[in-house]
Amino acid sequence: MIEQSKIHEIKGVGEKTEKLFAKLGIYTVGDLLRYYPRNYDVYEEAVPIAEVEDGRTVTVTGMIFGRVQVGGSRNLQVTTIHVKDLTGTIKAVWFRMPFLKNTLAGGGQITLRGRAVNRRDGLVLEHPEIFYPSEKYEEKLHTLQPIYNLTAGLTNNAISKAVKQVVESLDLTKEHLPEEIRLHYQLAEYNYAIRGIHFPEDKEVFYHARERLVFEEFLQFILAIRKLKDSNSRMDNEYVIPLDLRTEEFQKALPFELTGAQQNVWREIQQDMASEHAMSRLVQGDVGSGKTIVAVLALLNTALKGYQAAMMAPTEVLARQHYESITSLFEAYNIPIKVVLLTGSMTAKEKRRAYDRIECGLAKIIVGTHALIQDAVYYDNLALVVTDEQHRFGVKQRESFAKKGGVPHVLVMSATPIPRTLAIILYGDLDISVIDELPANRLPIKNCVVDTSYRQTAYTFMKKQIAEGRQCYIICPMVEESEAMEAENVTDYSGMLQEEMGTQIVVDHLHGKMKQAAKDEIMERFGRNEIQILVSTTVIEVGIDVPNATVMMIENAERFGLAQLHQLRGRVGRGKYQSYCIFMTGSKAKETKKRLEILNKTNDGFKIASEDLKLRGPGDLFGIRQSGLMDFGLGDIYQDAAILQKANEAAEWLLKNNPEYVQQIPDYEGTSSVII
Repeated sequence: MIEQSKIHEIKGVGEKTEKLFAKLGIYTVGDLLRYYPRNYDVYEEAVPIAEVEDGRTVTVTGMIFGRVQVGGSRNLQVTTIHVKDLTGTIKAVWFRMPFLKNTLAGGGQITLRGRAVNRRDGLVLEHPEIFYPSEKYEEKLHTLQPIYNLTAGLTNNAISKAVKQVVESLDLTKEHLPEEIRLHYQLAEYNYAIRGIHFPEDKEVFYHARERLVFEEFLQFILAIRKLKDSNSRMDNEYVIPLDLRTEEFQKALPFELTGAQQNVWREIQQDMASEHAMSRLVQGDVGSGKTIVAVLALLNTALKGYQAAMMAPTEVLARQHYESITSLFEAYNIPIKVVLLTGSMTAKEKRRAYDRIECGLAKIIVGTHALIQDAVYYDNLALVVTDEQHRFGVKQRESFAKKGGVPHVLVMSATPIPRTLAIILYGDLDISVIDELPANRLPIKNCVVDTSYRQTAYTFMKKQIAEGRQCYIICPMVEESEAMEAENVTDYSGMLQEEMGTQIVVDHLHGKMKQAAKDEIMERFGRNEIQILVSTTVIEVGIDVPNATVMMIENAERFGLAQLHQLRGRVGRGKYQSYCIFMTGSKAKETKKRLEILNKTNDGFKIASEDLKLRGPGDLFGIRQSGLMDFGLGDIYQDAAILQKANEAAEWLLKNNPEYVQQIPDYEGTSSVII
């Protein structure tokens, strides 16, 4: 079986299952092999019962103590046993499995593996896996079972079975990496790595497999970016745009003074746009550092010189918000520049009107979503495109603009705090500017790290804030429960919270599986304060700017990377009111507390990112992963910083010594949609 084979060629994958795989973006055998597990179930040594902690999945071995009991109602029978070792006793329960009474009636030693939950009568293992007699556990000890992201109707077992069949029948694939690179960095061979990432025999195999695949992913990305840099650096500036005096007057008239960092970055942008080469610049700045006003100055200056400028946002809500704020700002200062909005959800008539205004040059500033680069849009003289890191412009996008006119200047805005050493590698095609100070009028967010016993206090605090007219966010790690994750359920959580808060407070929820129109509607209602508490997954990271929101509570904070927690915290503290962030954790581990304390002590995103790098070790590879950054399938730039730097070294060597390999790397086209 070869990687180009269609998924239905796998035994047991019929038409129905093929459609389910398609929902996950899996069409070929190669797609399936690159559909890596998101986590692993690790069968570890049994722990003494006295050391079992609430919320953790553990294995215990002991003697069945007393009788096996079957109780509950006819519809929900509950089987209960008690297991005792030298350190203590724990209860285990199973639902709708009365037949276990006969299986376990003989007593004796048993091994159970399951999640411990704190109930009224103490810790309980709910629905644990049974190894009876205990010797059966030896077969699974130290093994890692893959856990995949699923879609309704497709089980983890079905994916695992299909992958196993492919891995076992796969023709040995030709090694992708040049031999000298693989040997120099002591990387596993490709076929070994692909087997080891799906079905690692132990953690050692997993680490070697993952390192190899992450290295290759980073290497191909860096080489593609370097090729893009080479093509960009040769691009002449077709739109030489010096500073217009009216832009300077507008800047001086603003009710606030630009910070020193903002002024430096604005100066760099001016120099780029007036130089002999087209601008390709990244502006990195923490949440609230004032990147948008710098972008507005660039848009305005371009428009005042008679050219068009576009600003692309990751969501319709944000695009509309940018459009409204730019329009009202220009109205307030009597600036006669026509600003047009263009998004996918506009009616055909609205789009046609926008297209006409753009094509004839009446629209000088165009704000929108990905709709801005569709074939139906023809620009008169587009000289500047302002985008964000999740809309990286690749060769194809830039070419599409070039066909419609000249090559525009590109300004990429990023609120992701990446240490400069890594940013230079990741954004190798862009010059980098950093806004590293916050405006003086920003009130620092007050933080606290608490355990779940603080939840009621947090709810009371939210009620007080809402009574004062403010709003709150609550973040949960996932949409629905899946096999090995114990995170809070967004839908159930918001229902429970509505009961808790009463009818005077409106609670609603948001998650990535909702249609874009539904997400936009909820965000707009939240923006109008028609919803007081919004329960959401991390989809909120690139949400609307709501200056009235003052409380951010993050459930299961230990499940997120620090950089992502910092991004989420940035949703509050955007207005004139004091804001608060509550990091709630169900983990009592010292390492978790140490990590979260970094957020407690500082609001500086770059410092947090650097500290996060120092704390990460190979043991962290199971679990925490930043969401979606740079859209890598397996790599995480924070925890894999060392691999990223090695891949960069290798890229430098290959560019000098193996141009044939570099030429095979496909062009980097950038991501073109919001990553959730």
